[in-house]
Order: sequence, then structure tokens, then C-alpha cells
Amino acid sequence: MTPHQALDPYDWPAVLRLIQTEFASMEGRIDPPSSMHALTAEAIAGQARRGEVWVTGTPPVACMILTPKPQALYLGKLAVAGTHRGKGLARTLVEVAATRARALGLPVLELQTRVELVGNHAAFRAMGFAEVGRSAHPGYDRATSLTFQRAV
Repeated sequence: MTPHQALDPYDWPAVLRLIQTEFASMEGRIDPPSSMHALTAEAIAGQARRGEVWVTGTPPVACMILTPKPQALYLGKLAVAGTHRGKGLARTLVEVAATRARALGLPVLELQTRVELVGNHAAFRAMGFAEVGRSAHPGYDRATSLTFQRAV
């Protein structure tokens, strides 16, 4: 399965369903709750216009949202359907993100994951990312997110 950039017109509700389904396991494990609760199909379409949305499969079984920042390409909402895990789809999407970062002249990929999601930390480390910081959501006096980066 080869990732492709999702462009209008696209089945944005299918991307939203994938993210909601695969992020649902975080419910009750992370505090505060995931920002995916505020995500809409229209917001994903807007991300595709301002940045990039990449998907694998039709309907999508894996996706990511890429947002250029001044010194990094931010990789968000990386999701792989449970039925397709263990097949290298996340790693393939991360490699696409690295290729896109180089094409945009950005030296690193950056992502955030919640403190509680230690399995995600291990997966990102295995893909060459290193923790570079911790941050707290508004109203929290403790770290709630870890920031990871990977040179491209």
C-alpha cells in the first residue's frame, strides 16, 4: 500500500473516522482528553489546504497530518487501523514525512505524544525520534505531552 496525499475533493469524514476510531483507546488513559474530540472533517480538509494530509488505502487505513513550522515539519494525528497494524504503515508514513520535510527545506520532523502513552514513545524511538522536551496543557502543573524530533 502506497501513501498518497489527500486533496480536495476527498472523503474527509473517512479520515476523521479513522482518527476517532484509533485514538479511542486513549479515552480514560490520558488527561486532558485528546484534541481529536474537537476535530471535524472540515478541519481536516482545512489542514489539507494549509499543510498536507497523507493517507494509505481507500478507504484510508492509515493517515497523518503534516504542518510546516519555521524549523520543523510537524507530524500530527498519525493513525493506523488496528486491522492493519504491524505491517509497517506508520513507519512508511514517517518516511514520507521525512521526504516532505527535506523537500520543504526543513531539518527535522517533530511530533508530540502524551506522557501516558509509553507504547507510542517506544514506537517513535524505534523510528529514530528522540525526546527533546516536555510541556503542559493549559491549566496543568505537570507535563502532559512529550515532544519528539528526528533529523531528516
